[in-house]
Amino acid sequence: GSRQAGAGAEGGRRKMMEKNAKIYVAGHRGMVGSAIVRELNRQGYHNIITRTHAELDLTRQQAVEDFFAAEKPEYVFLAAAKVGGIVANQSALADFMYENMILEMNVIHSAWKNGCKKLQFLGSSCIYPRLAPQPMKESCLLTSELEKTNEAYALAKISGLKYCEYLNRQYGTDYISLMPTNLYGPNDNYHPTHSHVLPALIRRFHEAKVEGKETVTCWGDGSPLREFLYVDDLANCCVYLMNHYSGNETVNAGTGKEVSIRELTEIVASVVGFEGQILWDTTKPNGTPRKLLDVSKATSIGWTYKTELEEGVRLTYEDFLKNPMRAER
Repeated sequence: GSRQAGAGAEGGRRKMMEKNAKIYVAGHRGMVGSAIVRELNRQGYHNIITRTHAELDLTRQQAVEDFFAAEKPEYVFLAAAKVGGIVANQSALADFMYENMILEMNVIHSAWKNGCKKLQFLGSSCIYPRLAPQPMKESCLLTSELEKTNEAYALAKISGLKYCEYLNRQYGTDYISLMPTNLYGPNDNYHPTHSHVLPALIRRFHEAKVEGKETVTCWGDGSPLREFLYVDDLANCCVYLMNHYSGNETVNAGTGKEVSIRELTEIVASVVGFEGQILWDTTKPNGTPRKLLDVSKATSIGWTYKTELEEGVRLTYEDFLKNPMRAER
């Protein structure tokens, strides 16, 4: 009776995932999905199903329906997405919206049709309004307009979150969503134009050090404030919430601490060992001035982050050095 009215939404039937439960991690090759697989294994969950993009294209509805009908996973972590930084987002708005919207709807709907006990949908903090009060609470969702550069991606993510909520309301499913802050860590994407700020900085300072450059130029003026969560901490949060949270409202996952882009840049330069000068190109956009999540809800459920930024950057740089091919992706 996993689809009884109100079963999941009430929260009274909250159950831990059984150690032998069949768990599907969508997007297991990405930074988040691979961290979730690592964390599940670390906690003794070994019945994990994965499919590469070549084996299962999540944007093809029939393929997803066939997969769920055949495998019947009991738990689903939906960590698959088409992602990118400011440049990629602005130049491919239609692609970002279509692929993310189709992918998540296919997975969530097929999970529901096949009696999945619990699903966790991973969004992104860009779902919150551009001018949301800081730090951003879960309740500020849809209270004012979105950041234009991320709007397509944000709208797709909000739709996935809302679809989980509506299934809970209409069919009593136990589908939850989690909104991480900016993430970094092993298996990140270090592409020169399609990566996020932290991996882009790691690559840029590493190349500058190797090439003996005396200066590195960064975008904007370094003033925006950002929050960063090490991806293995996020994965720990994902598994924790799957076992300890039910509810229609999303849960923010972050550190509750912020750092200026200038400070972040200095940390990366120091970890990488770049000793030259850092310059700022103020003709380039800064993006949102401040983005910090209110993490009091996650704290009240019993979860807090573990890895401090400098330690996380060091671990990430070690991963970057071990996987030079990934830089070319």
